[in-house]
Parts: sequence; C-alpha cells; structure tokens
Amino acid sequence: MLLNLKALIVVLSLSVVIFAIAKGTCVRFMSAEDFERRRNVWFVLTIAGFLSPNVWLYVLVALPVMAWAGAKDSNPIALYMMVFFVVPPIDIGIPTIGIKQLFDINQVRLMAFAILIPALWVRIRDGQKFQLTGVDGFMIAYGLLQLVLLVPYESFTNTARRAFLYFLDAYLVYFAFSRLGARREALTDSLATICLVACVLTPLAVFETVRHWLLFTGINDQWGSPNSDAYLMRGESLRAQASTGHSIPLGYVLSMGIGCWMYLKAYQDRKGATVFVFALLTVGVFVTYARGPWLAAAFVPLVFLALGSRNASSLAKGLLAFAAAAGLTLMTPLGPSIIENLPFIGTANQGSVEYRQQLAETSWRLIKENPWFGNPFVLLQMEELRAGGIIDIVNAFANVALFYGLTGLALFVGAFVVGVIHAYRRLLVERRSDDHQAITLGASVIACMLATLLVMATAGFSWWQWPLLGLVSAYAAMQSSSESVDYQPVVRPVPWVNARARSNAARST
Repeated sequence: MLLNLKALIVVLSLSVVIFAIAKGTCVRFMSAEDFERRRNVWFVLTIAGFLSPNVWLYVLVALPVMAWAGAKDSNPIALYMMVFFVVPPIDIGIPTIGIKQLFDINQVRLMAFAILIPALWVRIRDGQKFQLTGVDGFMIAYGLLQLVLLVPYESFTNTARRAFLYFLDAYLVYFAFSRLGARREALTDSLATICLVACVLTPLAVFETVRHWLLFTGINDQWGSPNSDAYLMRGESLRAQASTGHSIPLGYVLSMGIGCWMYLKAYQDRKGATVFVFALLTVGVFVTYARGPWLAAAFVPLVFLALGSRNASSLAKGLLAFAAAAGLTLMTPLGPSIIENLPFIGTANQGSVEYRQQLAETSWRLIKENPWFGNPFVLLQMEELRAGGIIDIVNAFANVALFYGLTGLALFVGAFVVGVIHAYRRLLVERRSDDHQAITLGASVIACMLATLLVMATAGFSWWQWPLLGLVSAYAAMQSSSESVDYQPVVRPVPWVNARARSNAARST
C-alpha cells in the first residue's frame, strides 16, 4: 500500500500540471464546465483506483460518479474517452450464487453501464429514432456469425453470455459513438478529449521509463490480478505503459493523440502549443518502444495531410514540414535509439520480427485448411508458436480469419471499410462546399481510423477500434452545423462554446 501511495502522489503531481497547462486550449473545444467536471472525475477515480483494496470498493465509487458525470456532461462519449484508461484494464469475475459464471467486470463495461446506456436511453426517451446503416449491418452480421459457429460446441447459457458481451463490448460502443457524436461540436470535443488523455499519459510514461518504475501495476496486485509480464524491456530501456496495461496500447493512444492534434492545432491561439504538444506526444510514443505505434504515429500525419490539404501546394508544404520534423527528431538523442529499434533496420529485439514472420506463415497455412468459417480449436494446431506460456496472435485480421474464416474476416473488415468509405464521401462533399473546418475534421477522424487498422495488423485488437469506428460513422452522418459558423481558425478566434453562450443570452432577452 505504501508503494501505491507513492505512485499515486507521482501520478497526481504530474497530472495536475498537465491539466493546468491544457485548460486554456481545451476550453476552446469544450465548455469549461465539462472540462472541469471530467478532470475532477479523472482525479476521483484515479484516487479510488489506487486506494481501493479490491475492485468492488472501486466499483462502488466509480459507478455512481460516472453515472452522475454522464448525466451532467453535454457530450457523454467524450467523458467515456476521458476515463477509459483511468485504471489499468483488469478483468475480475462477478461473484455468483447458483450458477458457475456470469461475466467479468472491467472499466470498459462499467462505463457502458454508467455512461453509454443512460445517454442512449435519454435520447430514446426523448423520441429520437435511430436508423440502421451499412456499418450496423456488418457489425450485426459479424456478431451473429461468431455466435452461430460456436453453438454446436457450447451450452445455451454460454451462447447467451457471449451474445450479451458482444453487444456490450462492441456493438453498443460503436452505436453510441456513431449516434451521440453526429454533431460537429461533439466530434471536435471528443477529439480534444482524446488528445487531452494522451497528454496526461505522456509524462507518466516518461517518468516510468526514466525511473524504471511502472506506476499502475500496484492496482493489479491489490485487485488480485497481478501483471506478471509488466516489466518489458527493449534493450536496457523499460517500455512505459502507464495505466493502459501494456506499452503497445499506450503507444497507440498517444499516436491517436497526434492524429487528433493535427486537426485541433489550427483552432487554438497558443502559438507554442502546437510544437509543445507534438514534442510531448512524440517523446511519449518513443518511450513505449512499440514499433506498431511508432509506425502509426508517422502514418497519421501523412494521411491527414493527404486528405486535409486544400491543394497540391499546401500538401507539399505539409509533407516538407513533416519531413523536416522527422529529420530533426532523428538528429536528437532519440534518433539512434529509434533507428536501433526499427524492424529489419535495427538490431534490437529482432526476435519479435521473426515471430511475426512465423505467425504469418503458420496462420496462412491453417486458414487455407478451413477457409470459409475457420476453426474454433485452431490454437491446438499452433503450439509451435507458444512463447512465454501464450500463443500471441499479434494480427487482429489473422485472428479473425483463423477462428471465423474468410467469411468472418470479410464481415469484420467490411464494417471498417464501409465506415471509412462513407466518411470519405462526406469529406468530398465538404470539399465541394469548401468548409475547411469540416474537411480537416474528417481528415483527422479518417487518419486515426486507418492508423488503428495499421496497429491492429501489427499488434492485435485495439481498445479504441469500436469508438473510432463510431466516430468515423458519426462524421459521415454529421449534421450541418449552422450554429458553428462563428467557430473559426485562430485569425478569428471565436469558438462555438462562446457562440452558444451568446445565442442563449440573446434568446433570454
């Protein structure tokens, strides 16, 4: 407990500084009330996580706090992203009487019960109707296929449990984000919150690597789910993970922060903030020593520039600036370490590259044996890949194809492809109307989604794949934002939050 108290003091001290620095920029994209409430909820849940001797005391605190904040928040999906990684991803079984197993509880499921379901219920109660889309069709079909393929091998109770958990963990999250985020204000607020989360996690990550001390693993120990493989090394450097449970999801979250900041940077009036945020998040991604997120962090700006540039000249300028930033980064003390850890080029931990090559060859052989619907017992044929006690299928698409065949893979990938296509079509519409704010908003969302698919191909399933699919779909269905006409780049810095306040004042008079 004493070590946990010391870790809590470090976490709170570093976070207070980041929240204080970030507030001036964040309130351009969200109301001051929402920012302060989300920040306070983050502090309360963090303190509860470190001080709770078991998960159930944390649940008693977290559920009412999140439910209260969700009811107050003008954009519940942003609150959802804010507290996503407030504690490590720990699964704890719910105690039962009379039945063998119910399901595991974790932070993601707590947020679904406390934030997403009430927010959707309010919309339904108020008479809002939700129409199904092409993405919904793929999501529903993929879930049904998973259920049907395993029915011959399990009890009805287990099938019902899996159906409920797919709905709760995947479809509900996508559905809530795609419907609740279909306004320009809500989308931008969500991107700003993702960027804020990334900025809060970065100094914690740097501290972990510099001090060789993982701050959040004490929570795992207290809650009876120790992370025995937490201290991962890349050469002599500790791979930071903060509250994400592993260095790869941390690097992924920080790369998404970069993607969001590509859009947000044009609409804030702090000139030094642009460089500061990019530098902060770049260092954060680096100390994870996670190659997939490194690629994503470089991929996101390139896609954003390709989609969001007004013309060839602005694209060329953007690419030149990106190349200059990359060159300067390689000239810093980080440069040699980056090169040393690159796959095929560097020499550090090339065993993981060889493992991925072996995984690709084995997976393709097994997929060809059961091409259409996969094999639910395929792991029994992959024992040669067992390392450290586990068979690590570090490619989400290979995972789906192995267990559910090419049919399942087509449905799984189809949801993302259709979502991106619809969002890109909306971006083309905004290009014709020359709405640069909407263009760059779409470029950011699409870039983050494509980078997520890249990470899924190199590191497995992503924690944020369903929220981001929802945001992509929300952008495609985004309402025209007549109330946002006063929201302009920094040459006329009048954010919509202030515009809304003026509009309310005018109506009251």
